[in-house]
Amino acid sequence: MHPSLADQIDALLPQTQCTRCGYPDCRAYAQAIAEGQTDINRCPPGGTEGVVRLAALTGRAALPLDETCGTEGPLTVAVIDEQWCIGCTLCVSACPVDCIIGAHKQMHTVLESVCTGCELCLPACPVDCISLEVVTPGRTGWQAWTAQQASQARTRYLDRLQRRSSAGVRHAEQMEHKARHKLEHLDALTRHTEVPGEVERKRSVIEAALARAREQRLPKTVL
Repeated sequence: MHPSLADQIDALLPQTQCTRCGYPDCRAYAQAIAEGQTDINRCPPGGTEGVVRLAALTGRAALPLDETCGTEGPLTVAVIDEQWCIGCTLCVSACPVDCIIGAHKQMHTVLESVCTGCELCLPACPVDCISLEVVTPGRTGWQAWTAQQASQARTRYLDRLQRRSSAGVRHAEQMEHKARHKLEHLDALTRHTEVPGEVERKRSVIEAALARAREQRLPKTVL
């Protein structure tokens, strides 16, 4: 099947998943471009060459990079100062490609070979122990980034989304099981009360919780 315009645009993005374009990830930005909802010059990691590539694909004018989204720069990687790291895991949660390794109250470290330099871990760190190091001095945009790195970043990001989706489904199943148990034994689990309609009120609350749990278990399409 021929790739959609959004697929083709997504393939031209560096997949840093940095959100500087104003969208939650590279795919969402690609979809917005394909639908004519945004400009092609909002990706600082892709830089000027990235804009030129998108212009050639879409037939739009190659506008200057939108500096409200940031400026073009070299590829950087996050580095954690382990002497200051408190093991809070907030950076682990913030990383879109799961390149930070560490457990609660243990020192964290960065897998530099898969870090996209997205910078999302910086504001997440409560003790400012993360810094960025330039790994492509003198090279910026697509001169500092390869198609192989972009493909790797996309794969890691999609894998992360899938794992989180699966975890959410398991949690929803557990909540649904508890809600069904309460619903089936509602009379026994309700304390004697003189408040009119208390059992029916609880029944409505539990049924609403069941509906939410069922919705969360529905398969989500990863774009």
